Amino acid sequence: MSERSPAAAAPPRTVFFLSDYGTQDEFVGVVHAVLLAGSPGVAIVDLTHQIAAFDIRAGALALVRAAPFLGPGVVLAVVDPGVGSGRRGVGLEVTPTGSGPTFFVGPDNGLLIAAAELAGGGAIRHAVALTPAPRQARTFDGRDLFAPAAAALTRGVTLGDLGPVVDPVSLVRIPPPTVAHAALADGRRSLRTEVLWVDRFGNLQLGVTLADAGQAQVPATVDLTVTGSTVTGPTVTGPARTVRTVGTFADLARGELGLLLDANGHLAVVAGQASAAALLSIAAGDAVTVTWPSDLAQ
Repeated sequence: MSERSPAAAAPPRTVFFLSDYGTQDEFVGVVHAVLLAGSPGVAIVDLTHQIAAFDIRAGALALVRAAPFLGPGVVLAVVDPGVGSGRRGVGLEVTPTGSGPTFFVGPDNGLLIAAAELAGGGAIRHAVALTPAPRQARTFDGRDLFAPAAAALTRGVTLGDLGPVVDPVSLVRIPPPTVAHAALADGRRSLRTEVLWVDRFGNLQLGVTLADAGQAQVPATVDLTVTGSTVTGPTVTGPARTVRTVGTFADLARGELGLLLDANGHLAVVAGQASAAALLSIAAGDAVTVTWPSDLAQ
């Protein structure tokens, strides 16, 4: 593999590592060891290894939340239920819009692409299918394929030396969350979506951004009703809970449900010093409908 000439820009010397490995087993430590052996002195930042097992979407969302705050480096991400199958391992290069990460390495299953496009201002500059090297097993690509590739990039090896070029259009993408707004038969308006993420505090990040809420003309400071429902039709079903739209967690009494704009630009159902997920018996992937009288629309 060729490396950059001394006159070229210095390679990134930080690896940002995310996985669903957990920390009970040796997997994370072994990947660290491979990175350090392949690129002595490289800095390794563990973003998280507590992504739910096999949950590609949760890993992708975590990368999207993290990407704007990472410095130059290589994002190494492994949430890979398809390990050992025909799915590709890929390396992506972007042109950072700021001082963010330059490379992304991991499985081609939708895990990387949204964060890579965010870091690259909407575009992926180059993509390659990683060429596997002779290795000990087909069940630990984090150790045998992805970590060596990430280490090589931090040494200055060019992305094109890691495998054949692929068209970024061919990369696997995760479907966007469902967001639908409608007028109900009883005169109310609704905004239907799904829960994208439940954090450790039990806050429910919805698939609704501030722009979505504005398009639906969601009132800014009125009571709303959140219910469990399907996202395929306008009928509101299940027990309704009235919530207030608030600006901060501190605006809520202990155990009171509220709706606010979270730190990542999404509407979130939260509770004052309590778990909204537990209060509503809801989890990531479940559907939520927000309703309000049409005469209160903005």
